[in-house]
Amino acid sequence: MSVRVKICGIKDEEALFACVEARADLVGFVFYPKSPRYLTPAAAVPLVTYIRGVAGSVALVVDADDALLGEIVSVVAPDMLQLHGHETPERVADIKARFGRPVMKAVPVAVAEDAEKARAYLGIADLVLFDAKPAPGRALPGGNGVAFDWRALDAVRGDVPFMLSGGLTPENVAEAVRLTGAKAVDVSSGVEREPGVKDPELIRRFLSAAKAIKQAV
Repeated sequence: MSVRVKICGIKDEEALFACVEARADLVGFVFYPKSPRYLTPAAAVPLVTYIRGVAGSVALVVDADDALLGEIVSVVAPDMLQLHGHETPERVADIKARFGRPVMKAVPVAVAEDAEKARAYLGIADLVLFDAKPAPGRALPGGNGVAFDWRALDAVRGDVPFMLSGGLTPENVAEAVRLTGAKAVDVSSGVEREPGVKDPELIRRFLSAAKAIKQAV
């Protein structure tokens, strides 16, 4: 079974075409104004429409209120919501029930104790995204191009359905998958030429490297 791949933070057609051409499974769109990858819901519509039926669309939000979530769901109609803020298990359950979309919850990791916090979302979130914990004072909760010690996932990897993120590149994704057993990976800054600007060739290289990895079913 090939590793599933999500390319996050897509803003333009050139990068989107590279995702489709290289067989991305999921494409992420960022609805967080502080991010250099930010899109308005209206701007995301033509991009999401283009991949409908070809790749899944994921809407990334950070501590979004119901008004923003409602706008995204009604205007963009994403296949999944990615919650990348401080959403509690109760808030995740409420969002999933209220908006009728599968939910992926980001859990920031620096040490093994951080990864254990994902257990609180079992049976609530459809998928956990393990991402590197940002340094204190960083404005962005993800997409910072920093990896964490992948061995921090050793105690939870068999219990928590997860996607791996944080500092992944075409050069290290195979090693990351080997060490963590991840069946899905997520990349943003690792396929950019500068923050918020995707490099189509890096997208192709990442997808080629990730899709060459075979995982046991």
